[in-house]
Amino acid sequence: MPFVDVRSQYAEVRGTLDPWVSEILETGAYVLGKHNRALEEEVARWHGVRHGIAVNSGTDALRIMLDAAGVGQGDEVITTAFTFVASVEVILQAGARPVFVDIEAAGFMLDPSLVERAITERTKAIMPVHLFGQLADVEALVQTAQSHNLLLLEDAAQAIDSSHNGVFAGNFGAAAGLSFYVTKNLGAAGDAGMILTNDDEIAEKSRSMRVHGMGRERYYYDYVGYTSRMDELQAAVLRAKLARLREWNARRAELAAIYTEELQGTPVRTPQVLPGNNHTWHQYSVVAPKRDELQAFLKENGVDSMVYYPVPLHFHKPYRHLAAGPGSLPVTEEIAASILSLPVHPHLSDDQVRYAAGKVREFYGA
Repeated sequence: MPFVDVRSQYAEVRGTLDPWVSEILETGAYVLGKHNRALEEEVARWHGVRHGIAVNSGTDALRIMLDAAGVGQGDEVITTAFTFVASVEVILQAGARPVFVDIEAAGFMLDPSLVERAITERTKAIMPVHLFGQLADVEALVQTAQSHNLLLLEDAAQAIDSSHNGVFAGNFGAAAGLSFYVTKNLGAAGDAGMILTNDDEIAEKSRSMRVHGMGRERYYYDYVGYTSRMDELQAAVLRAKLARLREWNARRAELAAIYTEELQGTPVRTPQVLPGNNHTWHQYSVVAPKRDELQAFLKENGVDSMVYYPVPLHFHKPYRHLAAGPGSLPVTEEIAASILSLPVHPHLSDDQVRYAAGKVREFYGA
């Protein structure tokens, strides 16, 4: 029972994708071509934002977004230590300092009640991470950002098609960064990402920065930039899959509902959907006693699982100086020690999910 199944995704889209790939290879239009432009328009329209800027990875989307929004040397950015490292490394690369705030236990995301006390005269932005397929408490975070005249920047790497009260990621902050890494709900055949924004200036800067800071005229530079173009093959892969994304996300929701029903009566805490959220189930993550033993038992019985994230970032050597050590982020540390993600990709059968849930029950004797 594999954790992801990209081969089945390809089998569904190959009729559309293969002719596009052949055309790209035959014409030699490998970079920033028609599929890039179409993908930018389609994803922006999907999320209801004015601009989509295709880049080389989700990490680049966050890094360029920070630069374009004016986050830099000496600034502080309030964020979470319970995330993939890219969320934090890009802040440091920009010359700013990440300020860690603990997470709330329900959705594992930035706790808005703790954000206010972390604000200082150096705070430039709040960057929540929309985790596992649903949005952080955007209403509270927007209110805090506005009341203190701070930027809100969304790490939406796991949140394509995720919304709150019908409003999609990318509309709550000055900009958002999406990841299209292979394992995402919308995954490329490698690395790819996109910046979403309603801010014309951030969009213009981002488009320039992804090509070395080049302006409208070739070899004339307006900014210090990056090499971060999305290649045309990745854009084609993403466009072909985008047409199936809502169907695939609906299937993920069906499987998540089966897990939740089948795991009732066990010691595990099943995922909670925060009020107003549309959850796209990038991960189905439970809080499980004896997590490591459970994971080993599942593996013995043919069920893949993953731990996102086993070690909070403030425990890692490059980031220890950003917090006060063990105990400084207690909810983060508790969740990291007990969270386990079960397979929920859309090419699983109902019976497979019931089998996996049954093995969880068997482990606990439930």
